[in-house]
Amino acid sequence: MNLRKTFMLCSVCLIFLTSVAGRSFTFTQSSAPPLPVLVLRSQEPFEANGKALTRYRYFVYNSAAFPNELFAAAPNLPPCGSNTKASRTWVDFYDSRGKRLNGFCALAKSSDLNTIWFALEQDVVPPSYVYIELTDRQTNTKYKSNLADTTE
Repeated sequence: MNLRKTFMLCSVCLIFLTSVAGRSFTFTQSSAPPLPVLVLRSQEPFEANGKALTRYRYFVYNSAAFPNELFAAAPNLPPCGSNTKASRTWVDFYDSRGKRLNGFCALAKSSDLNTIWFALEQDVVPPSYVYIELTDRQTNTKYKSNLADTTE
């Protein structure tokens, strides 16, 4: 891990810890999870359908603070394409201007927040920053993350 990435991760952690000092992360019916803290994990080149792409992998630093029931299958809610058992909470990536880059509608547990990503063609300059929104479709509640770097 290079110095810049280490500094950014420490900064995000410090901001997170400062903002939540004294708060409890126990999720109950009357309280909500904290806002997600998005951190760049890595970049990796790959090829799909004959195109050279870069995958930007992220994790949510405080993923354990989100209860697994947020990601339970929700067949009573509208499907995600042909997936009739899409999860209760969907996760969408956006650039800093609000353009949607990718989405996940079938995460099964909170630790799956540590496997999220978006991809761009290798010749496309990535946005400087991205964020995610978790949308709890059962309660129509959105949880917006911090802006996270796209460079290591």
